[in-house]
Amino acid sequence: VEVFQALQRLHMTIFSQSVSPCGKFLAAGNNYGQIAIFSLSAALSSEAKEESKKPVVTFQAHDGPVYSMVSTDRQLLSAGDGEVKSWLWVEILKKGCKELWRRQPPYRTSLEVPEINALLLVPKENSLILAGGDCQLHTMDLETGAFTRALRGHTDYIHCLALRERSPEVLSGGEDGAVRLWDLRTAKEVQTIEVYKHEECSRPHNGRWIGCLATDSDWMVCGGGPALTLWHLRSSTPTTIFPMRAPQKHVTFYQDLILSAGQGRCVNQWQLSGELKAQVPGSSPGLLSLSLNQQPAAPECKVLTAAGNSCRVDVFTNLGYRAFSLSF
Repeated sequence: VEVFQALQRLHMTIFSQSVSPCGKFLAAGNNYGQIAIFSLSAALSSEAKEESKKPVVTFQAHDGPVYSMVSTDRQLLSAGDGEVKSWLWVEILKKGCKELWRRQPPYRTSLEVPEINALLLVPKENSLILAGGDCQLHTMDLETGAFTRALRGHTDYIHCLALRERSPEVLSGGEDGAVRLWDLRTAKEVQTIEVYKHEECSRPHNGRWIGCLATDSDWMVCGGGPALTLWHLRSSTPTTIFPMRAPQKHVTFYQDLILSAGQGRCVNQWQLSGELKAQVPGSSPGLLSLSLNQQPAAPECKVLTAAGNSCRVDVFTNLGYRAFSLSF
């Protein structure tokens, strides 16, 4: 059993992370369908031991990988192959990991089981948007559990979603090389940016796929096959091309910086002008997700965590260095 577990850890990939509503716990989902819950408050304590960096509970959530997770004020939502599940945080922390509900979007055939690898909460509507292998965005009412609409326009697999809260609009990016903006009031596509068709962003040797995106009011940053690029959405204009060769898998706005990660060990910190402020190395050979814990309820747990192609979740207590790693 020990040999098997050691081999599992060696070949582990952590696809997704989500912080608990209280800000004191971190959920991480891996390629074996397991979710591990780490106590950030215990790991960050001055009396922390090695045991404090291990999960307080681990449970089997899906048969296949846990591609995406988000947290509401009460629930942890996780997505795998063709389904979304819900778990109550209060029950998880009592180590009672029984699912609250599961939902499957209406697919075209019963044989279709596409990956759901992007989840997005829309708090004002109390809804969840999910997307992945069937090239559609599905909207689910969190109160009733009903799927209310499907947004169609992508011609290939969707990788990532982001919310413009003021509008309200959702951005989606995928294998077809397009970032599409959807108006949630009309359920219509209102703008399309085909990033790879812009010469300054295009990198044909890496492909056209969009693997990550984030938005801040009238600005969007996206990357993948094409270069990591800052866009002005109203004019559909690329304003800054970030000089990063490796394809990026996760990007987020943070204060006056942009943080990105992807192939390679480093979390990259960019100024909006395109200047690389810092590259902070972590322990994984490639990174797939970044999580910023900014829950006001737990200011002592305000950290950045990064995970990817290993069994470790790196914890950065400030952006300058890796403080320690949590481990499955």
